[in-house]
Amino acid sequence: MTHTPHASGQTQPRPATHAHSAPHPSPEPAQYGIGARISVHPMTSDFADRILTALTETDPRGLTIETDDVSTFLQGPETDLLAYTTDLIARVAAGGVHTAAHILFSRGCPGEITCELPGGAAWAPAELPSLSPAGVHAGAHWSLYPLDDDPAADHMAGIEAAIEHARSRGVLSGSEHFATRLDGDLADVLGAVVGGWQLVGRSTRHVTSHVSVSLNSPAATGTAADSRGETA
Repeated sequence: MTHTPHASGQTQPRPATHAHSAPHPSPEPAQYGIGARISVHPMTSDFADRILTALTETDPRGLTIETDDVSTFLQGPETDLLAYTTDLIARVAAGGVHTAAHILFSRGCPGEITCELPGGAAWAPAELPSLSPAGVHAGAHWSLYPLDDDPAADHMAGIEAAIEHARSRGVLSGSEHFATRLDGDLADVLGAVVGGWQLVGRSTRHVTSHVSVSLNSPAATGTAADSRGETA
């Protein structure tokens, strides 16, 4: 069993901002629609007990947590979302069990039933979350979506900043079809995903990010993806 990671702050340069971005007092996660949905799939006959045990044992860190038959909804600060998802996946994969996980992160009002942020303002914390190592290797396919309707929006500026953040964490492997490949310690991989999502959120109010993660796969080769290009 891996230990519960502890978060620390990491500050990165801001990506280019749009004209409608403006400083805004720190909103509550529910007010701003900050949250995630996670599904975890251990490839073992005792999958149900393993999932339910991990959900019971993982420190909730004050998050709002709601589980149904499809996924688990999480709402709370970015640092706590990162710590919870990392610990939950690591617990399910403990002992070398081949495990897949899918996480959707979202911030900003559209599509969120409780969001109340006044119009227009983009906001994200200045410090990017970072965890101590989880002690388990992960491979991931990551996609990042700045959902800005402004015709002048430069989506690639934020995406490129997110990719550079992943590179700085040492987990960027290269580009795959429709996704960016990340490899490394689970905490670093998810830290890059959450950090990139947060970086783009400084200039774009509504941002989603999706990651598919694989741990202990018998098909893992350990080789980096090719360098056809780097897009998230």
